[in-house]
Amino acid sequence: MRSTVCIAFGSAEVLVNLPAAEAPWSADEARRWLDEQFIANDCEPFRASGKVLNADKLLAIANAIGQRGFEQDEALRLAFAHAAEAALSRSVVRIDVDARTVSY
Repeated sequence: MRSTVCIAFGSAEVLVNLPAAEAPWSADEARRWLDEQFIANDCEPFRASGKVLNADKLLAIANAIGQRGFEQDEALRLAFAHAAEAALSRSVVRIDVDARTVSY
């Protein structure tokens, strides 16, 4: 099955279609990648409790990278999409950075 991840920045969107032939990432691999990117991009937890959900990591990382970052770096764009798909266990994911929502 082909997976699609949409990263919205206001009215602009970055759409990533993962080829069906590519092997999906494991949930552990996705969590490791998200943790590494969260730290590498100096992301901050959204919640006062300090707890960071996978959806929060996706939003924070997408915000830090920005639309231009995703458009310019195909490897990063694909890795982010793989991580989103595996971390959320969904084949269709929409990340709206401005609205701070993750839907599937």
